[in-house]
Amino acid sequence: MSLRTAQRASLVDQVIDQLKEQITSGSWQMHGKIPTETVLAEQLGVGRNTVREAVRALTHAGLLECRQGDGTYVRATSELSGAMLRRLRQAEQLEILEVRRALEVESARLAATRRTDDDIKLIEARLAERDRAWEAGDPEAFVESDLAFHMAVVHATHNLVLIDLYEDFSAALRASITAAGTSMDALNSSYIPHDAIARAIAAGDAAAAERAGHACMEHILIALTDV
Repeated sequence: MSLRTAQRASLVDQVIDQLKEQITSGSWQMHGKIPTETVLAEQLGVGRNTVREAVRALTHAGLLECRQGDGTYVRATSELSGAMLRRLRQAEQLEILEVRRALEVESARLAATRRTDDDIKLIEARLAERDRAWEAGDPEAFVESDLAFHMAVVHATHNLVLIDLYEDFSAALRASITAAGTSMDALNSSYIPHDAIARAIAAGDAAAAERAGHACMEHILIALTDV
């Protein structure tokens, strides 16, 4: 995806829109460094001050992060996930898990009634990846595969608002987990097999899927409060 030369009066707004498009389209990947001000100014045909203002605006919105002496990195894929990231940084872990429970339990219930054959295959594939990461003792891979499993469940709801909300929430959740640091010892107390969730969704049993999702999150919440 190539950048276009900005035209007309509102250059900063145009540059903001184009930089945002690079982020939301995936041309600039999450956690990746974006081009320098000089490079962007040349590509867009605007001055460095215009680029600087646009980057500052996107940093304030939470999409970018400027690291002194290093560069500017993609921090979130939307204003919502940027806002969530800021909010989650101030939240207690228990509060975050309570919100996650609400989203995932309802997602499991809806997925059981709306899933397609392709959804079932993806959920089962993500479950297998999660199990492999756990058996390998790789905490980073386990966190990613666990979130990917739940994201597959959410996608099976075919509720576009819920999908967008959970994608933004999981991006902020991932950053929160990474910032806190992860190890297999730390994850040990919160590990629970997700087979029951996958089976209930595949069987089209909404009540069982809801119970399995709730049991999963209750296990994690109990482990947290018992620490």
